[in-house]
Amino acid sequence: MLTYNIRGENLEVTDPIKDYVEKKVGKLERYFETPPSSEVHVNLSVYNDEQTIEVTIPMKNLLLRAEEHNTDLYAAIDLVVDKLERQIRKYKTKVNRRSRQEGAPKYVFAELEREAQEQREENYNNDESDIEIVRTKRFDLKPMDSEEAALQMDLLGHAFYVFTNADTDETNIVYKRRDGRYGLIET
Repeated sequence: MLTYNIRGENLEVTDPIKDYVEKKVGKLERYFETPPSSEVHVNLSVYNDEQTIEVTIPMKNLLLRAEEHNTDLYAAIDLVVDKLERQIRKYKTKVNRRSRQEGAPKYVFAELEREAQEQREENYNNDESDIEIVRTKRFDLKPMDSEEAALQMDLLGHAFYVFTNADTDETNIVYKRRDGRYGLIET
C-alpha cells in the first residue's frame, strides 16, 4: 500500500482533496508487483487562479514524476495521474521490447525495473550515455538587446532564443515562461 506525503502551498489540503489524490494515485498500484518502498510526495499549490500538482514516486531504481497545471484542481489531479500512467507504460514497453529483442521471456515490472537499474549502473560505470544527439545546428549569434531577442523568438515560434547581448557582449538566452512572460538567462 502506498503512503502519501501531501503538502499544500497557498492552499489548505482538506480531507476531500486528500481522499481524491489518494484514490487517483492509488490506481497506479496495479502496475507494481510490490509497491514502492518510499512514500508518494504530492505538492499542491495555487498561484494566480492556476492549480498546480506535482507528484513524485521515488522507487528503488526509478523515479516517476509528473506535474500538471489547470484552473481546476481535480482536473489537474486527473491529468497528472494520466501522465504517470503514460510514463509507466512507456517504461514497461521499452524494457519489454529490449527483453524480447534479446530473446528473454517477458518479465514482470519489478524484475524489469531491477534490470534497467543494472543497465544504468553499467552505463554509468563505463562512462557511456544513452543520450544520442541526432541533429547539430550552428549559427552566428547576433548582437541585440533582450527585447529584440524575445521578438525574434516569437517570430520563429521557438521556446528560447540564444543571442549576444549588445550591452554586455556576453551570450544570453531568452525564454518563454509557463505564465506567458519572458525569462533571461545571463551566462
